Amino acid sequence: MTKIVGLTGGIGSGKTMVANFFKEEGIPVYISDERAKIIMDKPEVIQKIQEIFDENVQKEGKLNRKRIREIVFKESHLLEKLNAIVHPAVKKDFKQWVDLHQKYSFVIKESALLFEQKLYKTCDYIILVTAPEEIRVKRVVKRDGVTAESIRDIIRNQLKDEDKIPFCDWVIINVDKELVKKEIKNIIEDINLRNNSI
Repeated sequence: MTKIVGLTGGIGSGKTMVANFFKEEGIPVYISDERAKIIMDKPEVIQKIQEIFDENVQKEGKLNRKRIREIVFKESHLLEKLNAIVHPAVKKDFKQWVDLHQKYSFVIKESALLFEQKLYKTCDYIILVTAPEEIRVKRVVKRDGVTAESIRDIIRNQLKDEDKIPFCDWVIINVDKELVKKEIKNIIEDINLRNNSI
């Protein structure tokens, strides 16, 4: 039975880098956000999403994500409706993906909202990626060219790491790339040991 390892972390924590390190080690990784974007480009999903908005949220046959973000940021009831379309579709897509990777003892499910969407309850193990706030802010400012204050706003609105830690099996403090790589090798070993002892 393939085990599901949840991988999460707040903005700027470096969870994408950690996910890529797992890929380099030959572990299948499901990036929830990437898959959600693919799903949201399907014509039947575009149609369902369009139906919840009063204005046209399409651009050249695809969803105008920027406009959708602007609307749902102000109208939370529309965000709930949007999530009610996208989340079940991603859940179904993930199940199909796991079925394709049955020969692996475990797979990684990367999701920024693992706790917010209660997805952690469907995981066998959980890894949290964290880093000091100043480092996180600097990373995102450099990556996205946004203001430090806007990043701090996002961090304040995200669930705090200390609230997630009690539910996690491993916490990766991402400040040194080489140390993180070593830690990932140890985690893989640890997961395999746990799986074999079950």
